[in-house]
Amino acid sequence: MAKQLDYHTIREIFTRFQEADAAPKGELDHVNAYTLVVAVALSAQSTDVGVNKATRELFKIADTPEKMLALGEEGLIEHIKTIGLYRNKAKNVIKLSRILVEDYGGVVPNSRAALVSLPGVGRKTANVVLNMWWHYPSQAVDTHIFRVGNRSGICPGKDVDAVERAIEDNIPVDFQQHAHHWLILHGRYHCKARKPLCATCIIRDLCAFEEKNL
Repeated sequence: MAKQLDYHTIREIFTRFQEADAAPKGELDHVNAYTLVVAVALSAQSTDVGVNKATRELFKIADTPEKMLALGEEGLIEHIKTIGLYRNKAKNVIKLSRILVEDYGGVVPNSRAALVSLPGVGRKTANVVLNMWWHYPSQAVDTHIFRVGNRSGICPGKDVDAVERAIEDNIPVDFQQHAHHWLILHGRYHCKARKPLCATCIIRDLCAFEEKNL
């Protein structure tokens, strides 16, 4: 775990991220808040590409909790059976859809506490939804962010909660809205787990990673 970088270095890092991609987007396809919740819940231990492939036809017929309940668990399984842990995920999607209909009038709530109370929705999923749909600067820490944060010194921490706090505490507020997308995409396509592309990294000279692959 690298030492926490100083304010000026972090500001320069995110200035470069912003110059390279001013408005980074999440890669999960969705059409409304409900389909975003479902897509993020389905993405646990799965790739965004795999989830998008499975939900392409699903969301055409079940883009609300009411329609998902009408489709039913077995109908849902037929669409998502290519995704890992699909049976358990199907159960959770049906359960959370029923709760949304019965307790929230079919509307996705926009508080973290309400979101994490839904089956299959943890803090990371809630933070993704709050950030992507309501543009709240919440930080969803996944394996990519955890790796980048600790390697680079941008937001080091022993666990995901510590990394989340480090992002909120150390990244300047004008970069908070897009911070988690910049970090996720950097980890997914550049600061890879096994073979980081350090030679072409735009923050190579600022990163604290001692084992740079040059």
